[in-house]
Amino acid sequence: MVTYRAPLDDIRFCFDMLDYEGRVASLPGHEEAGRELVDAVLEEGARFCEERLLPLNRPGDEEGCTLENGIVRTPAGFKEAYRDYSAAGWVGLTADPEYGGQGLPKAVNTALGEILCSTNLSFAIYPGLSHGGFDAIERWGSDALRTSYLPKLASGEWAATMNLTEPQCGTDLGLIRTRAEPDGEGAFRVTGSKIFISGGDQDLSANIIHLVLARLPDAPPGTKGISLLLVPKFLCAEDGSPTIANNVVCASLEAKMGIKAAATCAMHFEGAKGWLVGEPHGGMKAMFTMMNEARLMVAMQGIGLAEAAYQSAVTYARERLQGRSLSGPKAPDRA
Repeated sequence: MVTYRAPLDDIRFCFDMLDYEGRVASLPGHEEAGRELVDAVLEEGARFCEERLLPLNRPGDEEGCTLENGIVRTPAGFKEAYRDYSAAGWVGLTADPEYGGQGLPKAVNTALGEILCSTNLSFAIYPGLSHGGFDAIERWGSDALRTSYLPKLASGEWAATMNLTEPQCGTDLGLIRTRAEPDGEGAFRVTGSKIFISGGDQDLSANIIHLVLARLPDAPPGTKGISLLLVPKFLCAEDGSPTIANNVVCASLEAKMGIKAAATCAMHFEGAKGWLVGEPHGGMKAMFTMMNEARLMVAMQGIGLAEAAYQSAVTYARERLQGRSLSGPKAPDRA
């Protein structure tokens, strides 16, 4: 059985050594995010992770995600855990209060990210992608996009994904073929395929906001001709509810070792409606906002998994029986 307790004392030590109060809490907008508040936030976050997410980790990976009629189903318990995680405000921990977030420093969310990854890496991937999507839209999106999408992402009601890789290209994104054609009404129609898309489809959020790299009709070759499009899984009806399918489909699922409860999808876009994020042909620059957030997330995954492995190893070493006492067997029932 996996045993884990969030290393809060170690995290506090890091905050002390890195002079959180002097370097972070003193920044404009973070004056109220002192150590007392941060400690309380991390203690509550650790409690949720240990009590709600850790018990779902192993069974979630054993069950994995399933694809049924084009819809991805996450393992038992994930939907309820995500609902409660979002309702408690954890998804919008660092989001601007203007959009419904709590506005806490990134350092706090990074520390929580370690605990998330230690207890349930698959679960951590879903809100982690939304953080990056929020940042990219906030930095590069139009006023209309920010107003329409950021509050939903901050609340966790909607989630985000990052769509880069295609079947014919991996890291060489200059070879992508996904195209975006203007529809004459200020939007674009996106057509193409993407692979290895984390969270490409799931049943946790009411909508999924795909940030997609694509080429406009007049795009120059290579990475200089890549644009970034915001493509929702569902378009909103007149009442604001996301109920209109947008020709975005999950075609298949990958089975990644250790994170089978995190849907890794092959996605097809067939004339899906989308909106430009940033300047035409400026997609790489805009997407790097989300990619850099993802890189930090991957680093925290490594730390989180290492901490969980260390704690499990220590527990096993303390319980494992070795050798034989000179005075005779001490635990014959376990021989």
